[in-house]
Amino acid sequence: MVGMSMRPTDINIAGAVDLSALRAPAAAPAGATPAPAAASAPSPHVLDVTEATFEREVLQRSLQVPVLIDFWADWCGPCKQLSPVLERLAAEAGGAWVLAKIDVDRNQAIAGQLKIQSIPTVLLALGGRLVQGFTGALPERELRSFLEQVLAAAAQAGLPGAPGGGASPADAAPVDPELVAAEDAIAAGDYAAAVAAYDALLARRPADADAVGGRAWALLLQRSGDADPDAVLAAAAAAPDDARAQTAAADVEVLSTRIDEAIARLVDYVRRSSGDDRDAARRHLLSLFDALDPEDPRIVTGRRSLSNALF
Repeated sequence: MVGMSMRPTDINIAGAVDLSALRAPAAAPAGATPAPAAASAPSPHVLDVTEATFEREVLQRSLQVPVLIDFWADWCGPCKQLSPVLERLAAEAGGAWVLAKIDVDRNQAIAGQLKIQSIPTVLLALGGRLVQGFTGALPERELRSFLEQVLAAAAQAGLPGAPGGGASPADAAPVDPELVAAEDAIAAGDYAAAVAAYDALLARRPADADAVGGRAWALLLQRSGDADPDAVLAAAAAAPDDARAQTAAADVEVLSTRIDEAIARLVDYVRRSSGDDRDAARRHLLSLFDALDPEDPRIVTGRRSLSNALF
C-alpha cells in the first residue's frame, strides 16, 4: 500500500522515486467526452490537479517548492476529514508548500501509475522526485510535525522557493551514515538491511531515539508490509486466543493507521491472557509503541492502558 512503507515522521530524499516518467497523457481522441472538471480550489496554494496538468502543477512546481499530493474521492469518508485540514494548513503556510488534490475516480491513470490502493493517501513531490508520505486521516498535530520535516527537507535540498532554500550544505547538520543507509534501505524495501544499519547505529548510541523508532518500524514492515490486511484480520477474528494471530492483526492495523484499534486489541489480549502468550503480546505492543511517535496522545494513553492491564 502506498504510504505504508515509511512513518509520517520519516522523510528521506535519497532513494526517492524519480517522477520524470509520469508525464501528461496523450490527447484524447477527437469526439471523446472530456472528464468533468474538478471543483475549484479554495486557495492559490491548493490546486485541483488532473492527468493533463500533473506535469506542470506537480513535477515542475516541485522543483521550486514541496508539493503534497492528496489522493481523494467524493465517496471517501476519511478524505473528507483530512482534505479540509490540509487545505487550511496550505493556506496558512502562504506558499511555503503547495497542496495538489487529485480525484482518483477522475484521474485513474496517475493513481494507477503510482499504485494508489487506499485513500486518502498523501505523497510528497520534492525536487522532481517522489517521497512516500502517509495513508489515512492523520490528526492535525501529526500533520504539522510532518510538514515541519517537509520544509526542513526542502531547505536541505536547496529548493529556491522553500524557506531557507539555497542555504549552503555546510550549514546542514551532519547525518549519521548508518541513518542514511537505513532510510535508503527502507525506501528500497530492503527491511533487513535497514534493521542492520539501525543496529550499527545503536551499537554506538544505544539511546538514539531515531534509531530505536526506525528499527522498530523496519521490523514492522519486514513482518507485515506485504500482508493481506483482510486475510490477517479474518484469521484474528477466527482465533481470538491465538497470540500470533492477534499480534499480526495489530501490525496490519498500525500500517493502516488504525492505531487505536491495534492498541485496544493487544491491551485486551494482555488483560485476558497469561504466561508466555501474555508476555509476547506485551512485548509486541511495546515494539509498536517504539515504531510510532512517542508524543502521540494515542501512544501515551496506550502505555497507560497497558500498565493498567498488567497491574
